[in-house]
Order: sequence, then structure tokens, then C-alpha cells
Amino acid sequence: MSEITLRMSSICKSFSGVEVLNYVDLNATGGEVVALLGENGAGKSTMVKILAGDYTADSGTIEIDGISHTTLNPLSARRLGIRMIYQEFQDAGPLSVAENIAMGRWPGRFGFVDWRTITREATSVLDQMGVDIDPAAPVGTLRVGERQIVEIARALSDSARLLILDEPTAALSHQEVERLFEWVRRLRDSGVAIIYITHRLDEVYELSDRVVVLRNGEVALEQPTALVGRRALVEAMVGRDIGEVQRPQDIAHESALGEPAIELKHISVGNDVTDVSLAVRAGEVVCLYGKLGSGTTQIAEACFGLRPLTEGRMTLDGREGTPSGPADAIERGVGYLPPDRKREGAFLIRPVAENLAISSWKQIGKAGLLITKKGEERAYDRWCRPLNIKAASPSNQPIATLSGGNQQKVVLGRWLERSSNPLVLVEPTRGVDVGARQEIYASIRSLAREGKAILVVTSDYEETVQLADRALVMSRGRLVAGLSGEDVTTQALIDASGG
Repeated sequence: MSEITLRMSSICKSFSGVEVLNYVDLNATGGEVVALLGENGAGKSTMVKILAGDYTADSGTIEIDGISHTTLNPLSARRLGIRMIYQEFQDAGPLSVAENIAMGRWPGRFGFVDWRTITREATSVLDQMGVDIDPAAPVGTLRVGERQIVEIARALSDSARLLILDEPTAALSHQEVERLFEWVRRLRDSGVAIIYITHRLDEVYELSDRVVVLRNGEVALEQPTALVGRRALVEAMVGRDIGEVQRPQDIAHESALGEPAIELKHISVGNDVTDVSLAVRAGEVVCLYGKLGSGTTQIAEACFGLRPLTEGRMTLDGREGTPSGPADAIERGVGYLPPDRKREGAFLIRPVAENLAISSWKQIGKAGLLITKKGEERAYDRWCRPLNIKAASPSNQPIATLSGGNQQKVVLGRWLERSSNPLVLVEPTRGVDVGARQEIYASIRSLAREGKAILVVTSDYEETVQLADRALVMSRGRLVAGLSGEDVTTQALIDASGG
């Protein structure tokens, strides 16, 4: 199959009168990786969804191999060799891994599906990726990172001339990220054009040949990656120089800490976690770092009453016992940010302000009973600036219409508004842009200074370095290392986790 040449020229797009793209150009050719960057709401996802045929541009042209197209639809885009892996999963939960990988092109004859071929081809692509996932397992039973892997496998198994990757590493472990990078390089070297959307700048420099930055719906920068520095990228994205993020300057000292708000003693959770003991004291941020399958998420879920303990004891804010469920955990003061905001955190058809205020209705309601939009708006207003949430009409706009990163920030703001203590935050900056990450980190550090106990569960080693007073490393369901102070480094985390 010949290499593709893409030219998107003067693309404009508005939603409900709000301009999202303003005469944007985007080019790509076979054999190169183009990094597409920008803060949440900058227009990145809208641009690539126009290319994938999900949206129709208001004006502009898409030229592929010298032929102009005013619009594309998903079918015509696919026929042209355009494939997209979305940030939000596009899978079918009840169907098997193999069926999802072959979705839309199930082999067969005379109206009968060739199930053996489906299984064989799925097994082949998973083996090539070095992934141990059962092809017969229903996708809905997989963890977040495993579902992302299935999405990637589907695109890789289908001949692509241009591959769009929207935050593909957000839920992957370090080893899985390295495998993905190997595949991206192989595809590039074979002549595939790749548009790579990410908020992680280290990925930009490791993978891309050229970088395009969008800001407020316009191109703010376009350069060969080798010619642009990290600070210039950040400034182009946010419109100002926010500097480099280092280790926290306000590392909590032992003498300044309060009593443990989370205390786990020799706990086990099913077959996923064995004999784990840890404590998170008032006034500190503890990062529980581990790759996919390490058991970190199961510990977080147990703290929020989503999983029972099979062994050991849990104490939350001085009260012993595992919460009976999320409602019980919330009443005991626990705030919980789930790893999958779409399925577990956000009420997608409800307004933005309502989503942020919903756990604090009792506090913001008049006499604790009457909930008003004004009360929800005031709650939203308290956090929209610190978290840099972008919403045109928070009282009426469904949260589903926000970008993924803005949805994440709204769900985080929910627990900040409630003043929950302790806070259990799972992947708190997943899908959040580089500018807002520092704002979220600053908010978390500020809460710790106010005496909150915060457990951050993350697979992002850079996040751990930038945020943690202490880092606890898990591998295969067990705690394998404890790091503090200057010992918290990316290399130490990767080494301890077996990466």
C-alpha cells in the first residue's frame, strides 16, 4: 500500500456558536510521527475527529494523496486508510477481546462468521505486542490499561496508512509504553503516517519528528521536534512560561505530620494484593506507584468500599473497618477519584456544575434540603480557576461535552469542594494537559499543607517524582520499596517496580 500524503487546510469548526477551530492547517506524510499538542479545549480532538469522519468541518478542505475532500465520514476515512484510537474507549464490553479486535471486519463465508480465524488473528497481534491477555475474555471484565491495549491491537491488526493516537499511554505501564513505542516506530518505518496526541512532553521528544501546537483553536507553533525546546513547547501551549516542574519544595517533615488518616495493616484483597501495610498521615502526600496489575488500584478501591478485604485491618480517620460501600466511605470523609471518569466518575448527561457539587449537596443546599443552580454555580466558581476548567455554560452544559481532561478536573473538584479527608486519587492527571497538571499538583500540595491526608495511586513515575512526600512502590500485589526525599527519582521507581 502506498504512503499517504495528508493536507488539511483552513479548517474551521464551531459548536453552538463557540469557535473551536479557526483556519487550522495540519499536514502529515507517510514515514513520520507528528505530535499534536495543546491544552484541553485547544481543538486537538476536534481536528482529528474531522479527519476520522466523526465531525464535519464548517469550512476548509482535506486533501489526501492530492485528491480534495470537503468532508469525510467514518466509512470513507477507513477506506482511505485512516484509523483512530480514541482517548475514550470505543469497545464493546460484552464481546470478547478477539471479537473487539476484529470488530467491523469479521471474517466469514456464506453469512457464517469464521470464529477460528478471529481468535487466531487476535492471538497473533497480542503475541506480537508481547501482551498476555486472554482472547476469549469479555472486554468489559478487563482493567483500564488492558482495554487500552485491546484498542491499540485493533488498530494495529487493521491495515492503516494514517494512524491517529489520542493519549494512548494514559493507562499503560512503563513496559507497555515501551512496547507501544516500538510498534509506533515500526509503523513509521514501514511508511505509515502517525498523528500522536499527548500531554507528556517526554513522549514528544522520544517519538515525534515534527510537532504542531494548538492554542485557542489556532496553530501556535509548528516545528521539527529537534529544533524546539521543552520550555518553548510549554509556552506555546499555555501562552506563558510556567517553568519546569521539580520535586516539591514543601516536603513534609515527620515532626509536622498528624495522626494516620489511612492505616492498612497486613491487608490482602482477593488474589491481587497480599500482606500490604501502609499509613498516610495528616499533612502528607503518599504516592502508591505501580504498573498495571501491580495491585495499586485494588487498594484504592478497598479504601472506598468497592472491594472487601480478605485479610488484615483498615483504619480510616481513626475508625477501624472497611467501608461497606461508597456511600459509607463518603460519610466517613473519604474522597475518591476513579481511574475511569467516564464509567465511574462523571454523570455524563448532567451539567458541569452539578457534577462538581453533587457530593456536597447537603452542605451547599439551603437548610440542607433545597439544591439550587446558584449554589452549584458557586461551588463550580470556587474551583474552575484553580483547576483551569473550561466550560462555556457550567449550569446547563452536560459534562460529556467537555474534553476528557476537563471532565477529570471537574471530578477532582468534586472532592476538593467537599473538603474530603482522606483523599484517595487514582491517576489524578490522566488526560490532563501540561499547564493544568501543575495547577492540580499545587492544589493537592496545598490540601496537604492544610492537614489533609492524600493517597495518590499512579502509574506515572514523573507524577510521583513531582508530587510525593513519600513513594511506595508495588509489584505483583506486594509492596517492594519505600522511597522518600531525594531518593524519589524516576530511575528508582522504574527499577523498584521491575521496569
